[in-house]
Amino acid sequence: MPDNDPQSPREWDNLGTMICTHSRYNLGDTQKDPVEYLTELGLTAKDIVYLPLYLYDHSGLTMSTGDFKAFDPQGFDSGLVGIIYVSKEKIKSEYNVKRITKKTLEKVYSMLNSEVEIYNDYLSGNVWGFTLTEEIQTENQIIENLIDSCYGFYGSDPDTNGIKDHVENFEKFEDF
Repeated sequence: MPDNDPQSPREWDNLGTMICTHSRYNLGDTQKDPVEYLTELGLTAKDIVYLPLYLYDHSGLTMSTGDFKAFDPQGFDSGLVGIIYVSKEKIKSEYNVKRITKKTLEKVYSMLNSEVEIYNDYLSGNVWGFTLTEEIQTENQIIENLIDSCYGFYGSDPDTNGIKDHVENFEKFEDF
């Protein structure tokens, strides 16, 4: 069932920082022009690794590191809203390296993309939970007994969002 009150994944301990600017929505971590924000921090493009953030606003919000030209060729409902970045110093610290290699950089880009995908799940309402109950027949009535419940699973696939790992003997409950 949908999680109607999920926690924003931007409140978690993330590698990247999302800097966004939009006239109607507060998105990401900071609401500011990315160039202005980075300048205030004393950072330039050579000091960071970043990906662009695009927003598609049509019957809901969708965010991606790729544009939405396939869905919105004229750009009426989509556009660049910011960046997700990490400083090279933080990369060296987080990955415990003195030099950022191509392999480390691939890991960083993968992590930044994952953070955007999870944030997109949050924005688009693709966060789920479950409740397991059993029916117990008493002398006078049927009582529902709560076995387990948990929410905050980002993404709709139980094989990858963690629900299947959370529920013991998941296969016997797959009828949901």
